[in-house]
Amino acid sequence: MQKIYLDNNATTPVRPEVMDAMLPFFREDFGNPSSVHWAGSNVRKAVNKAREQVAALVNCSPSEVVFTSGGSESINTAIKGIATAQHEDGNHCISTMVEHPAVFNSVRHLEKQGFKATFLGVDGDGMLDLDQLEAAVTDKTILVSAMYANNETGVIFPIREIGEIAKIKGIRFVCDTVQAVGKIPLDFKNLAVDTITISGHKLHGPKGIGALIIKSGLRIPPLIHGGPQEKNRRAGTENVPGMVGLGKACEIARNDLEREVTRIRPLRDDLEKGILTAIPEVKINGHREKRLPNTLNISFKGVYMEQLLAEFDRSGLAVSAGSACSAESREVSRVLTAMSLDSATARSTIRFSLGRENTRNDIDYVLTLLPPLIERLRCERRLHSGQTDI
Repeated sequence: MQKIYLDNNATTPVRPEVMDAMLPFFREDFGNPSSVHWAGSNVRKAVNKAREQVAALVNCSPSEVVFTSGGSESINTAIKGIATAQHEDGNHCISTMVEHPAVFNSVRHLEKQGFKATFLGVDGDGMLDLDQLEAAVTDKTILVSAMYANNETGVIFPIREIGEIAKIKGIRFVCDTVQAVGKIPLDFKNLAVDTITISGHKLHGPKGIGALIIKSGLRIPPLIHGGPQEKNRRAGTENVPGMVGLGKACEIARNDLEREVTRIRPLRDDLEKGILTAIPEVKINGHREKRLPNTLNISFKGVYMEQLLAEFDRSGLAVSAGSACSAESREVSRVLTAMSLDSATARSTIRFSLGRENTRNDIDYVLTLLPPLIERLRCERRLHSGQTDI
């Protein structure tokens, strides 16, 4: 059976070059980078190199890179740490209804600690209203957290403009950039943001490693207490193979970024055009222009996503209904609900997210498989509901 993976917003396969870079640090270069003897010194050099590779991808200083276990830890550290540090100045946080669960639930956690929170809505294209954001700021607002690119729809927020509003108002801006890094250019130094986030497994690195980029001069209390690692910003013995792997993945992403965007966008666009041409009653979700080049979120009227995903899986095609972090939940997507999709439409929605392994043949396979499959599932549903006009 042919197997095609189109769920790259959930996770990506580790690049062979990344694996090769990591392997020595499981074997001969096994030392603790905090050790002062020979077994630690070479390892420390590898960690420093990885920090430089990460910094180069997002244009920040290596000293601004804090290695973490992944995007969720980075987000929790930034939101909870800044809120704690700024509590004397206020108790109000602003975020959006379409954030990743790590952001949404971190802000919800702050509410339980006595903070106030405003969650802004989006329009039907998944876009944020900047006037609404500005109006939500009060004299007690200390933090705004908004994502760069949505993991379900691929919609890209106006981060530069959000950052300027936060800067003028004197509030901190936490930006979840996990889905954006490695897919579109990102320049930390030229964005008015205080923190951004990276997750290794989203850009062909290993799972269990990530980074929090903290603007120079900003002091954030650590989420994990213990030793002095990461300049007292994140305790715990360093995950050296993970750090080296993340560094290598960032180096590859930086070198290949422009070429990959140019290659992947036409594949996504052809997939979208092919579906719209061959299948009636479908809906593209998210802004058609302001979105990641690899992401297509689409609803098929009259088809349950659970049925479609099961049929895809039997055909060797891996896609998803949205966020992998919410895959086990039976609730309708919070992102799609915020975009005013009704429950039936939201439950008929799947996400295609392309990656560097995908080819034109993959798109052709999907466009061959999908139209008759959708028609069959719609017919079965009409028959089951007692309709006979088919």
